[in-house]
Amino acid sequence: MTDDDSVTDGGRRNSLPADREEPVGEPVVRADPAVTGERAREAVGFDPDDPESVAEAAETVRAFSENTIGSEDNVYMLRGAAACAALVRGVGSYKAAAARAGGDVSVSFIRKWARVHDLPQAVRRHVARGHIAPTAAKHIARVSGPDRFDLAWAVLDGDLTVREVRRVASEVNDGRPVADALTERGVRPGRLELSISTAHYRELRRRASLENRTPGDIADEALDDYLG
Repeated sequence: MTDDDSVTDGGRRNSLPADREEPVGEPVVRADPAVTGERAREAVGFDPDDPESVAEAAETVRAFSENTIGSEDNVYMLRGAAACAALVRGVGSYKAAAARAGGDVSVSFIRKWARVHDLPQAVRRHVARGHIAPTAAKHIARVSGPDRFDLAWAVLDGDLTVREVRRVASEVNDGRPVADALTERGVRPGRLELSISTAHYRELRRRASLENRTPGDIADEALDDYLG
């Protein structure tokens, strides 16, 4: 298959789950009331193995392609991304998906949004909440593995613009370490401002002083035990 015909991003896996693991088209995030509130009831799933659902996905993709510019409805954008992913799986290739959707739908359009749907759930939840713009998510989805998380969290903690996300994604794909690209833009991976209870803060500072360590070292050690 050529790149335009490929239906996956290469199946890359790392020690960290950096790609979507739920069934394609399943509205895991969109159907969660904790994320989308009352709109969770409106969540629509797409089954790539069901011809009727594939037909609905094709209609959704075409409508989505005609109404994405300037859209601020992140949940709507995720629904369109889900339709793109399900349509590709349902018909077998990006080219066939574009032809099935019809209109001015392009292979590039479907590929970009299908990749957004393949982002890990932890990232897509922030898209649904409005913390990460769908246009930024498209560029985050261009990189693979743990770099996806590093770039996504940089949007949250470093307030990166969509243009900056696009440039970082391009640099990473050209072989530059993501940490270097982010540091150049004033974002230091691993730096996070947290609020903890006064009691925990007091004890953390006390132990760090007694052990001649930084609070960050102790917190990192504790997180290593907690996160396994």
